[in-house]
Amino acid sequence: MMEVSLLEIIGRIIGAIIIAFIGIVVGLFYKGLDRKLAAKMQARLGPPLRQPFLDFFKLMIKENIVPENAVPWIFNGVPVLTLVSALTILFYLPVGSIPPLLSGYGDVILIIYLLTLPAIGMVIGGFASGSPYANVGAQREMVMMMSYELPLVTTVISIGWKLSQVYPQINVFSLEVINNHPIWGLVGPLGFVGAIFLLLTLAVVTPGELSKIPFDVPEAETELAGGLLVEYSGRNLALFSLADATKTIVMASLTIVLFFPYNISPLFHLSGFLAIALDTLFFLVKLFLVIFIEVTFIRVAVARFKIDQVSFAYWVPISLMGLLGLVLIFLDHII
Repeated sequence: MMEVSLLEIIGRIIGAIIIAFIGIVVGLFYKGLDRKLAAKMQARLGPPLRQPFLDFFKLMIKENIVPENAVPWIFNGVPVLTLVSALTILFYLPVGSIPPLLSGYGDVILIIYLLTLPAIGMVIGGFASGSPYANVGAQREMVMMMSYELPLVTTVISIGWKLSQVYPQINVFSLEVINNHPIWGLVGPLGFVGAIFLLLTLAVVTPGELSKIPFDVPEAETELAGGLLVEYSGRNLALFSLADATKTIVMASLTIVLFFPYNISPLFHLSGFLAIALDTLFFLVKLFLVIFIEVTFIRVAVARFKIDQVSFAYWVPISLMGLLGLVLIFLDHII
């Protein structure tokens, strides 16, 4: 038993390293693709697809400067915390027909908590840097985080509640369970409309979670010269770049798992390795489409909001849209 347990632990560690590496590489690639497509939509040439990789390697060899007024151990520890928390979520996400590495050891509620860690870490890092610009950015990040949590939780709770009514005997908040029981097949007409509202809610929450335009008020280069990250450089800034790329993959994957978990291999009656390969490729295509719609298109089409506009948008119309989705799914169940 001890030998089997040890082998299982070693296997999970190796699997975690592989998943983290692939997640970072895919995240940086999609980040480059995002910048390229945004440039094309704005009639610009844009950077090459490999630019995020070049930026990362360049930052890693640059001097890591710690401000004189900073708290060094917090200032240097926050980038590591941010990256680790983002990478940890990858271990709970199913990819195509591949189950999550830590299946059964956590659920979507844990993922919501893990999603708050990068934001909390950046807030702490901003305050610890001693910069007035970073302090303002940290305050904005706190306000924005408190604003988008309600619609995010509403979306997750709504899907979990519907699953609990249909399958009361299973863990309805397990991402693997949600991935295997798509919401669209569990609801009627009213519930279908409610699920659309929930999807739109998550689509608007995603750029806020990622601090992308129009919700990039914590950084706001033209106002705060970089805000939270204004004092970061070198290795620390490189780690933040990796965390941002990884979190982009995480949020897009969460949208896919909650609303588009379908695989393509059953259409071709495939099994085994070919099915896994085709489903994984299909997952990457869905990942690209979700990132393009929820991140690239929105940040090109919409100008930056002010912090009061961000707070109002999440607390009032977006939260109401999420609650309306929940109500419609509830009515669909009882009628």
